[in-house]
Amino acid sequence: MAYIIQGDTGDWEVVIGLEVHAQVISKAKLFSGAATDFGAEPNSQVSFVDAGFPGMLPVINEVCVAQAVKTGLGLKAKINLTSVFARKNYFYADLPQGYQISQYDLPIVGEGELILDLPDGSTRTVGIERLHLEQDAGKSIHDMHPSKSFIDLNRSGVALMEIVSKPDLRSPEEAGLYLAKLRSILRYLGTCDGNMQEGSMRCDANVSVRPVGSTELRTRCEIKNVNSIRFVQQAIEYEARRHIDVYEGGGTIDQETRLFDSAKGETRSMRSKEHAHDYRYFPDPDLLPLVIDRAMVEAIKAQLPELPDEKKARFMADYGLNAYDAGVLVAEKASAEFFETVARGRDAKAACNWVMGDFFAALNASGRTIEDPPVSAADLGALIDLIKDGTLSGRLAKDVFALMVETGKAPAVLVEEKGLRQVTDTGAIEAAVDAVIKANPDKVQQVRDGKTTLLGWFVGQVMKATQGKANPAMVNEMLSRKVLG
Repeated sequence: MAYIIQGDTGDWEVVIGLEVHAQVISKAKLFSGAATDFGAEPNSQVSFVDAGFPGMLPVINEVCVAQAVKTGLGLKAKINLTSVFARKNYFYADLPQGYQISQYDLPIVGEGELILDLPDGSTRTVGIERLHLEQDAGKSIHDMHPSKSFIDLNRSGVALMEIVSKPDLRSPEEAGLYLAKLRSILRYLGTCDGNMQEGSMRCDANVSVRPVGSTELRTRCEIKNVNSIRFVQQAIEYEARRHIDVYEGGGTIDQETRLFDSAKGETRSMRSKEHAHDYRYFPDPDLLPLVIDRAMVEAIKAQLPELPDEKKARFMADYGLNAYDAGVLVAEKASAEFFETVARGRDAKAACNWVMGDFFAALNASGRTIEDPPVSAADLGALIDLIKDGTLSGRLAKDVFALMVETGKAPAVLVEEKGLRQVTDTGAIEAAVDAVIKANPDKVQQVRDGKTTLLGWFVGQVMKATQGKANPAMVNEMLSRKVLG
């Protein structure tokens, strides 16, 4: 369903393009050998190149180049065998060189695409405009002294991939889905860890609005450096409504850069939006054009892992899962691997239900990660086996699972320790059924008079009498035979 914002003068739609800065997974920076570890002591990972010392020459990190190529291939994008690094000139206190080495008109990766997985199970393609490599700036710290700012250059020179979408997104929700999918792809590829809290994935959102039915691209505003998917969605919604209010009030939108205040849930002006000529881009004289060998691209392509879209299609084909379930399971590589371990040689739908139901709930409640789960994939699979062979009923299995989370013990051990084995002894079940029937002759008559829904109440009473251990199918069959005749 289209995302439409109702204004006083009519209906409006929002037009969104996202620029994502993804920190490249690499042990060294883009143009120096300095380390990139997160959380190191301030200014402890800074080379002369990163600090902008005169005469220091940048040397390209081949690993970062390979990571950018891998990401481009993962986005089904064109890899440009020749690209050029340029100087983007501007002054910040945390930019010691006085310019940022980036790529401008000749990026390493050209047009590609990303498939959005929509909530109704359908998909939509969003265009990727480009991916270019650039170095990060340092970090200004303003809250350590009442009158001074501090500078940490550990981040200066760290390799970033700026991934720019086309203005194809039409709602805050779609923007959130795009970021989640892009993060998933990057993590599958191993080119960025996607940790927005640590700043290794940051988003700039370009937002404009137009009347429904219009195809024009109106003046956009850029919301800078938003560090969570939820905040990106909130910022877009606020900014879209601000634009509509301005237009409907007879005003005009100025192209500008804005910041999102998450505490107030609003954007505020930061600076007028610069144009490319304001940065005085020119090819960096210290760096030759970057020329990539086609054989290198093909070698990287041959080593690509199975990515979320392909894995989702395989889960639907091989395991018979619906689009939603498959999409949830493949969102993280670790959860997909966990599911496949549980499902191997077992009923895939049962495995899916257990993983997405009780297991994910326990994972969230425990605060642990799927790499360190409260119940292992092998133990969850063993629990499903106990249901299949009749050792446990579905209800008993849930009790055993709760004990597995609590104790860390294997399901077979808990079944023996707690005496939780399902009762399949016909004589024992029949005795419990007969006792419930004998104690409730009025309800037996009601069932025989046509109120068959009461049979469920009888089942519940038998299960209660057997402490939930009776085989439900046998109870149902026996009650139907004895009560209905």
